Formats: sequence, C-alpha cells, structure tokens
Amino acid sequence: MAIMDRDEFWAIVERARAGVDTRTGEGAAAVAERIASHLVELGRDAAVAFDLRYDLLAAESYDWDLWGAAYLMKGGCSDDAFDYFRAWLVTQGRNAWERALRDPDTLAELGVDPDDDFLECEDLLSVGAAAFDSHDDFFAATMAARAELPADTFAIALRGDDFDHEDDDEVRAHYPRLAAIYD
Repeated sequence: MAIMDRDEFWAIVERARAGVDTRTGEGAAAVAERIASHLVELGRDAAVAFDLRYDLLAAESYDWDLWGAAYLMKGGCSDDAFDYFRAWLVTQGRNAWERALRDPDTLAELGVDPDDDFLECEDLLSVGAAAFDSHDDFFAATMAARAELPADTFAIALRGDDFDHEDDDEVRAHYPRLAAIYD
C-alpha cells in the first residue's frame, strides 16, 4: 500500500473545501464529511493511503511554534486539542497549511473570529473509516499498511524550541499579528 501523493491529498481537501467557510469547527467538520464521502467513492485503498498521508502531515506539523499559535488562538491547547487543531488547519487548505508551518503568525490572515476557540476537526482523523464496514476494519487495514513501510516513516518528534505561552512578551515576540488579534 502506498502513501497518497501529497498533491492528490491536497486536491481531495481542496475539492471538499469548495463553498464551505472552513474557519469554524462546524465548517471544518463539513469538509471532513465531504472528504469521507469522496474516499468511499475512491475505495478502501485510497482511504488508507489518504490516512497515511495525513499521518505524515501530522508528524511534519508537530512543532512548538505551531502549538504556541494554537495555544494563543484557542486560549490554551492540550495534546489532543493540538491534534484536532492541526486537523482543522488541514481543512483551511494547502496554502494556509504550508504558510502556517513556515510561519504560524500567518494564521492571523485567515480571518478567524477571535471569540471562536473551537478551532478543531477531530472528524478528519478518521475520514477513511467511511470506506470500511467498521472502524476496526479501517484500523486493521491502516496498521497493515504501516507495517509495510520503514519503521521510522511516521516518527514524531516535537520540533523547535518551547517557550512560556503564558508570557505576554514572548507571545507577542513570536506571534505579533496573532497577539494583536487574540490578546
């Protein structure tokens, strides 16, 4: 089983985003639902390949700077909330994703309501399951596909330098545009 090509993954996401205001958790969930429906059409292999690509993106985005931006935007951010935030970020599209990974302060450009701290999309984490009879079948297929790949393919290591997300001066230094909105 191959990992879905990055361009194909993003094409599926962009197609699902069409006409949806993804800035809210509800909009992001609608995108996840559309992706799940499309993966049903594409079949089980595509659903697993999509999930594997997502896992690579999740590992790529496991970064202190992005976590700090999520913490600021959400008013706090646990481990699980950061997973769901990164899934929400995928629903913002490839351009927003790539820019945020380079510079999380670009998230200020998304126009998210600063009073909306539910910037999550847990549903995206299991969209591939829609193509299977059960979540257990999807999980088994995904684990079998992972077993065919080198062991370190999905290695997750938190990158970057941690800082005090409660220190207003440090937050403003890291995210001047986000801090102007969320402070």
